[in-house]
Amino acid sequence: MKKNVGGIDKILRILVGIALIAWALMGGPVWAWIGIVPLATGAMGWCPLYPLLGLNTCPLSKK
Repeated sequence: MKKNVGGIDKILRILVGIALIAWALMGGPVWAWIGIVPLATGAMGWCPLYPLLGLNTCPLSKK
């Protein structure tokens, strides 16, 4: 897996993921557990949807 998530994209994914999981833990809706997905993709630096869409925000992988 080549990294395809970088920079601001990575930071935003991690922050949104943490916020959604915290909301779920505080009694929010069950769907807030979807925050695991952006948290995981931000932490790994790889998003499985990006290759399908032809996107890449990681400057190291654009070479």
